Amino acid sequence: MTETEMDEKNFNYSLEFTVRDYECDLQGVVNNANYQHYLEHARHEYLISKGIGFVKLHDEGIDLIVTKVEIEYKYPLRSRDKFIVCINIQQEGNVRLVFIQDIYRVPDNKLIVRAKVTGAATRNGRPIAPPSIITDLLKLK
Repeated sequence: MTETEMDEKNFNYSLEFTVRDYECDLQGVVNNANYQHYLEHARHEYLISKGIGFVKLHDEGIDLIVTKVEIEYKYPLRSRDKFIVCINIQQEGNVRLVFIQDIYRVPDNKLIVRAKVTGAATRNGRPIAPPSIITDLLKLK
């Protein structure tokens, strides 16, 4: 698979979006900060699709937090472009969850963004091993 090709079978989850006018800057391209919104929304929808709710976890004393974001911008999106955010997830060490996320423009599957988002589960502000609801549902074990 080249950088301009996308194969959804290689990802655990994908979600399609359309760029809205107000997400673009004066140059007519999506402002860099908006890519983080796209990535975050896709991660949340992925977890919800697996039955993992942030409110329920929080009520149980567990919070999922982002600890590091690495984004490689490959090509800009413009107003009304359709794109898909693809996600893979893996466990790294005892406490870290890593989301590997790519954004591809539709329909030509051009790679727009490549990202690695690292997070952890916490209880009372301290890192803990991901709860079984996450490792079971995401088949990390």
